Amino acid sequence: MAEDTTALYFRLLNEVGILEQLSRALLQARLPAGMLVSHFGVLNHLVRVADGRTPLELARAFQVAKTTMTHTLAGLEKAGLVAMKPNARDGRSKRVWITDEGRAFRDRSIASLTPDVQRIAREFPSDRVERLLPELEGLRQIMDRQRSADGD
Repeated sequence: MAEDTTALYFRLLNEVGILEQLSRALLQARLPAGMLVSHFGVLNHLVRVADGRTPLELARAFQVAKTTMTHTLAGLEKAGLVAMKPNARDGRSKRVWITDEGRAFRDRSIASLTPDVQRIAREFPSDRVERLLPELEGLRQIMDRQRSADGD
């Protein structure tokens, strides 16, 4: 790959990383005390992808150690936002299910971003978002597929 192409893709990935940091900060400021963006991320994943995942599957999806995910899940379970149930397939591992309160918490968290979204929308209208989203989703799908192909 030519050096100028590498620089271009690095610039893209750098912008995405900065956007991720800024969006995490917005969300963290709106979450109740004691709740972290990592908690919200797991709930959002369970809604977006499907619940009933094992802690190991979640750890792989978030690219964190299983112990880190277990700690995050324990906090969510203590708050009543997820339920850990035995895995019917093997009886040893557990599966994670989002509770009704977990879904409601996720929805409230998203709704709490409304003032921030409105401020952003004044300068970055929704038609631009609609044009941009398919491109970003396509890039995410490529990177997810390549990550999986690399053995993760």
